[in-house]
Amino acid sequence: MPLVSLGEWNQFVVSRPHMHLLQTGEWGALKSAFGWKPLRIINGEAGVQILFRKLPLGFTIGYIPKAAVSESAFVHDFWHEIDVVCKRNRAVFLKLEPDAWEDGSPNNKLRITNYQVRISPHNIQPPRTMMIDISGTEEAILARMKQKTRYNIRLAEKKGVTVRAWDDLAAFHEMMLVTGGRDGFGVHSLEYYQRAYELMHPKGMCEVLVAEYEGKPLAALFVACHGSRAYYLYGASTDEERNRMPTYLLQWEAMKWAKARGCEDYDLWGVPDEDEATLEANFEKRHDGLWGVYRFKRGFGGQLKRAVQAMDQVYHPLLYWAYTKFIGNRD
Repeated sequence: MPLVSLGEWNQFVVSRPHMHLLQTGEWGALKSAFGWKPLRIINGEAGVQILFRKLPLGFTIGYIPKAAVSESAFVHDFWHEIDVVCKRNRAVFLKLEPDAWEDGSPNNKLRITNYQVRISPHNIQPPRTMMIDISGTEEAILARMKQKTRYNIRLAEKKGVTVRAWDDLAAFHEMMLVTGGRDGFGVHSLEYYQRAYELMHPKGMCEVLVAEYEGKPLAALFVACHGSRAYYLYGASTDEERNRMPTYLLQWEAMKWAKARGCEDYDLWGVPDEDEATLEANFEKRHDGLWGVYRFKRGFGGQLKRAVQAMDQVYHPLLYWAYTKFIGNRD
C-alpha cells in the first residue's frame, strides 16, 4: 500500500506548484490537530491527501479536498488504493472535491470506472468563488477593478489607513468573533488560527494583515498561498471608522503580498452559489449568507468560477442515507 510519510508527501507537493493549498502537508497537519486524521497516497505521478473524521461506533468519513484530478491520474489502480485505505478506516463514504472548474477548463472531467462514485448533493468548500488575475502589473490589476473599488482603495490611503503584518492572533480572533456575530457565520477557535499561523507562517505560506487608523485596528485578514495561487481564507472588521474603507485597502495589500511571492491568482473564497445574472440582479437586495460579501468581492475585478461538483464513493448505503438526510435538513 503506497501510504507515504508527511516528509515524502511534502517532497511530492514541492514539485507540483499548482496543487491546491488544501492538499498541502501543512493543511493536513492543521486538520490533524482538530479531529481529522490525514493519510497520503502516492502512485507514480498521482497523489492525494485524504482526511478521515471519526463517527460513532468506529466509523469515519473520508474527505479529499481539492484534489488535482485527471483521467490519467485517477486510473483504476490508483482509485483501488484509495478504496482500500477508506475501507480499512471504516469510512461510511468518501467525498472527493476536485480542484477543477465547471467552465471547461482542462482536467475538469473525471470518470472513475468500476466504482460506485456518484455526484454528491453536498459540497464542503464553497463551490463558487471569484478568482482575481494578479499576474500583470499593479496598474493592470487596478484597471480591471470597478471604479468604486479603486476609489475606495485610494480613499483609505488618503484618510490615513495603513496596513501591516500582524502577529497578534488573540486580537485577530476577537475581531473574528465580532464579525461572526454581526454577519452570522461560524468562527474557529483561537487555537485553530494560532496553529494555522504556526504551521504556515515560518514557511512564507501565510500572513495576517491588519488595517489601522492612528494605531487602532479596524480590519484584518488571513491570507495564504501555495505555488501560483493565493487564498483569502478569513477576514474580520470592527464597526469603527468604516467610512475610511479599511477593508478595500486591506485586500489590495493582500494581493500585493501574494504577487510578491509569485502568485498569479487570488482566490476570494466563496460567494453565493448562483449564476452571474442572478448574483447581479440580487446583490443589492440580499445580505444573508454569502450575499453580504458578494457586493464587496465583485468590485475587485475577478472572474466568477464554479468548482466541479463534489463526488461521493459510498461504502455503507444506509448510513450514507442517514448522513445526507441529516445534512440536507440542516442546510
